[in-house]
Amino acid sequence: MGRLISKCFVSVVAGVFTCAILPGQVAFAASRKIMRVFLLDSNQVRFRAAGRQPLFVEAPGLDKKRARSVQVLHTEGSNKMQLVLTERTAGSHSFPLNGLVKISSNDPRGVWLGKHRYRGELRVYFVENQLRVINHIDLEKYLISVVGSEMPKSWPMAALKAQAVAARTYALQKIRKSSFFDVAANETSQVYLGIEAETPTTTEAVRRTRSLVMTHKGRIINAVFHSSSGGMTENSGSLWRNQLPYLVSVKDDDQHSPKHHWDLIIHHYDLKKIFPETNGVLDIELVSLSKTGRVLKAIIHGPLASISLSGKELRNRLKLKSSLVRFKFIPIELIKRKKYNSYFYSFLDSKNFRRESPSPDMRSSRGFWRDWSKGGESIVDIDIPEFSEPPAMSLPGLKQLPAIEPSIASSPVSTLSSPVSVSGKSLALLARGFGAGHGVGMSQWGAHGMASKGIGFRKILTHYYTGVAIGSYK
Repeated sequence: MGRLISKCFVSVVAGVFTCAILPGQVAFAASRKIMRVFLLDSNQVRFRAAGRQPLFVEAPGLDKKRARSVQVLHTEGSNKMQLVLTERTAGSHSFPLNGLVKISSNDPRGVWLGKHRYRGELRVYFVENQLRVINHIDLEKYLISVVGSEMPKSWPMAALKAQAVAARTYALQKIRKSSFFDVAANETSQVYLGIEAETPTTTEAVRRTRSLVMTHKGRIINAVFHSSSGGMTENSGSLWRNQLPYLVSVKDDDQHSPKHHWDLIIHHYDLKKIFPETNGVLDIELVSLSKTGRVLKAIIHGPLASISLSGKELRNRLKLKSSLVRFKFIPIELIKRKKYNSYFYSFLDSKNFRRESPSPDMRSSRGFWRDWSKGGESIVDIDIPEFSEPPAMSLPGLKQLPAIEPSIASSPVSTLSSPVSVSGKSLALLARGFGAGHGVGMSQWGAHGMASKGIGFRKILTHYYTGVAIGSYK
């Protein structure tokens, strides 16, 4: 999902957005309904026909050709691109780097590129010393794949319809006046996996919401979304430059999400690789938190130095599901024996073990987030109780930790926050968090939860996007 909050572009390539008055609301008419989707950068790309129907190929100085496969190459240092066609029109052609290759097919099964098939037209440019592939595709056909790429096809129709409207709104708001593309095909925008992600249910969700978008005071909104917030969505202004009136924190119905709460164990030698400039981690100081508890700024204290990181940077470094996280160093022996206080045990129900589910209201969850809204302690005091071993199970995020070298295990330390040892016990870092994604806008698992309770897609959208109107952009 897109990470940046940007202004709605009024001008587009072929014209402008114009306002149309609808009953009780204002929507937009887009003069261009073709999305330009960035797929990849590479030194060479190969396209294949999906069936018996050929590919149509256009390039500078080359009449429209038919081929079973097309390869476009660029050799470093060369001032030309090379086009290789196979089968009936076999041959090789060269043309300047400012040229453009267009590839399309009349086959409803699309065009193969790597492991995916795509509809529409695939264009190859030479940009930043690489070949760049952009998919030009009709907006509604693009959305059928996006909905299937972002949500499981088996989810309730109301959730799929909410995703369709959010994805359409996001896409139209990202149409650019310049540049080679409007959106990327990955999480930096919204996931787009081509024809493979299309299903009857995603097709139906897009069809039944055709042309519907969300607006705020007559302007298409930036309809960002994420997987799971962990109980409370985030204000856009806490993470990004602007606080938008429709992207404010609301309660989230995502307690059933497999990503609602999670643990991640990181060994001390992995921390040295992750933070080479500090030579590992002695302490993670949480300098500032958002009102919902997400880390905004942290200082990593290590044996050699200390560095300051934003919550986003910390999340990327440690590969965390979200920045709604706290840390504690715990004995490795307890990890190996699975005797640490993990919320993954919350849903076990056996003769030997039973725990309550974490509170839906994160602010009262067992003191784990003690003093969280003010920054709190950098290492939260979590009890690690001695309890009888639960049935064997695999914990998500739990790494198989190799034996510690004796020289490391016996290293002297001065504080409990050392990642190596304390009182002769080797330690590892426990990262304990909630949710997945940036937390702003619609929670996909929350939409699933609301839809499962019979709530319609319009109410789902107006819950996560405050004060918006829903109407047609046509």
